[in-house]
Amino acid sequence: MSKKVLILCTGNSCRSIIAEAVLNKHLNGVDAKSSGVKASGKVNPNAIKLLQREGLWSDDYHSKNLSEVINDYFDLVVTVCDNAMESCPVFPKGTKVIHVGYEDPDGKDMSAFEETLKLIKMELIPIVRIELS
Repeated sequence: MSKKVLILCTGNSCRSIIAEAVLNKHLNGVDAKSSGVKASGKVNPNAIKLLQREGLWSDDYHSKNLSEVINDYFDLVVTVCDNAMESCPVFPKGTKVIHVGYEDPDGKDMSAFEETLKLIKMELIPIVRIELS
């Protein structure tokens, strides 16, 4: 049975979508979803381009509001921005919540998105692996 992880951000357009894609691709036995506390309703085009280029994109990925996932069960919730950490709701069943923050690449050039992806691969994968073990 897979472990369920929610990546929570403010707009659910860049960082959390990238993290969702990375965890789903690189962590066997993990089912990652992402959401925004104030979802933008769209995925940043640079995030899509980067994830497509890296073979990580799925047409299932979309910007979701927290209300779409709040009643789902998660083994772990990871906030990836300070705003999401500060406004993170209490999840049922004592779900573990951790914070691993990343700078928002929105509005920046592609190198900022590439750096976000690199950091998520280097930092978030091992942290989630440890938290779920």
